[in-house]
Amino acid sequence: MDTVSQLDLSRIQFAMTTIYHFLFVPITIGLAFLVALLHTWWYRSNDPDLRRLTRFFGTLLLINVAIGVVTGLVQEFQFGMNWSEYSRFVGDVFGAPLAIEGLAAFFLESTFLGLWLFGWGVLPRRVHLVTVWMVAIGAALSAAFIMAANSWMQNPVGYEIDQATGRPRLTSITALFTNPVFVWGYAHVILASLLTGALVMLAVSAWHLRRRGDADVFVRSMKLSLAVLVPVSILVLGVGSHLGVIETKYQPMKVAAMEAQWDTCQPCSFSAAQVGGFSEDDQDATKIIEIPHLLSLLATQSWDGKVVGLNELQKQYETKYGPGDYIPNLAIQYWSMRTMAYLGALMPILGLWGLWVWRRRRLASSKVFLWCASWAFLAPFAMNTAGWLLTESGRQPWVVQGLLKTEDGNSPSVSRGEVVASIGTFALLYVVLGVVWAFLMVRHARQGLADEPSEDAPDDPQSREPTASSFTY
Repeated sequence: MDTVSQLDLSRIQFAMTTIYHFLFVPITIGLAFLVALLHTWWYRSNDPDLRRLTRFFGTLLLINVAIGVVTGLVQEFQFGMNWSEYSRFVGDVFGAPLAIEGLAAFFLESTFLGLWLFGWGVLPRRVHLVTVWMVAIGAALSAAFIMAANSWMQNPVGYEIDQATGRPRLTSITALFTNPVFVWGYAHVILASLLTGALVMLAVSAWHLRRRGDADVFVRSMKLSLAVLVPVSILVLGVGSHLGVIETKYQPMKVAAMEAQWDTCQPCSFSAAQVGGFSEDDQDATKIIEIPHLLSLLATQSWDGKVVGLNELQKQYETKYGPGDYIPNLAIQYWSMRTMAYLGALMPILGLWGLWVWRRRRLASSKVFLWCASWAFLAPFAMNTAGWLLTESGRQPWVVQGLLKTEDGNSPSVSRGEVVASIGTFALLYVVLGVVWAFLMVRHARQGLADEPSEDAPDDPQSREPTASSFTY
């Protein structure tokens, strides 16, 4: 630890807190939409079992939101603590989307979440249904503004450099939200979140079916999760593939790093795995199972597409930006991409397997499928983390591509000891939060469905007085 610089410690801290927070974001977005679908199903059918399912998975959503909000607060403070120069540099660009995210999208989500939580038996059924959809929309909007800001860091657009301050100033909000990196990156995040929510619902339903608890009811939630999982798992692969093409255009170094491709190639093969080849001193890797033309297809959507190698890109960047090391950590890039891609390829298989079992009317009795489905919820956590590492680590050494290096965005007044202390504090806090989150999620998921009255508020809220049980969650 004594040999690690203050800059590296600040990067470690930001990576730790950001990755930890991002564990909860996809669950929140995905479960919000799944709960909204369940609530809509119940609203249309007025089936009391669907009401119980809606409230059951709604509680899992609430637990996740509560922990996610706490972990997300740290992100805002870190910009000012460890990255003051970065905050100063991007303030005129990030101010608008981050303010809108906090004042509009987040408050929209939290306000309607409270209305949905306390609206059972109080609000008219139609109004109550609208509140849960507003929660889902608010969560998606919150992610949109964050992704718009992050995508600007990957591909700065719609700005001009202020001659007086030397800092970028936003000139086109339209350019910010039509940035190709944002459009495809945001679609990928939303689809990955729906995949995460579907797998969480699938896993909880499978766990109860394995133990024969409320089998008839949890078969319904399993069917809903499979209906979402199958199309979304296919779409997320397609969108992710096209995102690779976008990054080839705007961040070619990131794409070359994904394959640890030192030399320019045309056409380019894709290796299933490799040993070595992750440093300038060791550029000759032992490639395992090379698939001809696949990298060309993934990077350019062309059978014989050209991928510029790391060595050539390094020379180009030195000519354009001056001396320096512009190659990111290749091991992180290479294995993050494969973790995300390999696990992602398994998801449609799991979904189609579930549809086959469903068609054979064996969802409640197929032991092998239920066991696999029970543990499938672990996959999106690994995939989402790998995808985040791929995106953020691949931009290095830039914190804003082509405009500001990470080393220039650091806080010069923060000492190394202060960063070490804050890392220890955050790590301890996150361990406690993680234990609390796991305990509450597992405890509630295993409890099963509560017995509740089947009647809800009529369309005229004055026609029935709320009872004490109406406020019990």
